[in-house]
Amino acid sequence: MGVFVYLPLVLPLTAWPIARLAEQHLHPRRAARLLTTAAVILASCSLVCLGLLVVVGTAQLPGNPLPDGWSDDEVREAVPHDAFAGKASILALVVVTAACGFTVHRHYRFRARARRALAGLPGGDVAVLPDDVPYAYALPGSPGRVMVSTAMLASLEPAEHRALFAHERAHLAGRHHRLLLATRLAGCVNPLLWPLLGALVYSTERWADEEAARITGDRRLTARAVGKAALVARPVTGGAAFAAFAAAGPVPRRVAALLGPVPPDRGWPPALTPAGVAALVAAAGTTVSALSALNAAVALFLVLEAATPF
Repeated sequence: MGVFVYLPLVLPLTAWPIARLAEQHLHPRRAARLLTTAAVILASCSLVCLGLLVVVGTAQLPGNPLPDGWSDDEVREAVPHDAFAGKASILALVVVTAACGFTVHRHYRFRARARRALAGLPGGDVAVLPDDVPYAYALPGSPGRVMVSTAMLASLEPAEHRALFAHERAHLAGRHHRLLLATRLAGCVNPLLWPLLGALVYSTERWADEEAARITGDRRLTARAVGKAALVARPVTGGAAFAAFAAAGPVPRRVAALLGPVPPDRGWPPALTPAGVAALVAAAGTTVSALSALNAAVALFLVLEAATPF
């Protein structure tokens, strides 16, 4: 395997430039999909290589259930610094598993709490909760619903309510909760992927902003609704995994974008631009990561097969 087993653990660094530039130079829908795809592939490659290191590390432990031949010198020589990396990978895998488990548990626990809060309320895709705390967010499910407090509705003008509902329905239609959860889990697998989550949160909000502006036909009205909601909104405890109309973040940039023209919906930024170069670097890093993980997996399989007594 050599150093190839370590490359997918550091190659997420190649996605950092596009995480920033995608916000500025790509249509938010394409930016969100690009960031999620890169995060999932890079995290999967990191997890594969971490698992390979765990196999080598576990084989060195006394009393392990693996074949004795897997602890031979030939196997250990396949991994640079095997004594440290093998044992450290076991601890790292425990931390990754715990972090992913906590994230999934928190996500579905909040969904369950929100569903209980909806019990007894009239049906429909919009649920108005009597609450003095201003908030609005999209609750995924079958069917998904828009949850908004009476305080939030009171803080907006009737015309702005349409922008709010259109924004939240766009989150549901785009399955933004899945993109956010997948990227959050990717960050749990490899912390170097956390910058992509912040960029994705912004991109999904901008995506929903653009959909709301398209449906209302008034970009200025949508921008005003976004700005007013951000001034009065309070975060909902436990709801960080879901998209929200007045989510914390660069609201002035969202408002400024809505006051400007509709962003071009091109598939790939021009090659001779900063965004184009960053996209190519991210694509190259993702490809090298996948090839490195595949090479390490095949190499370890062949080494373990040779070391396994028949």
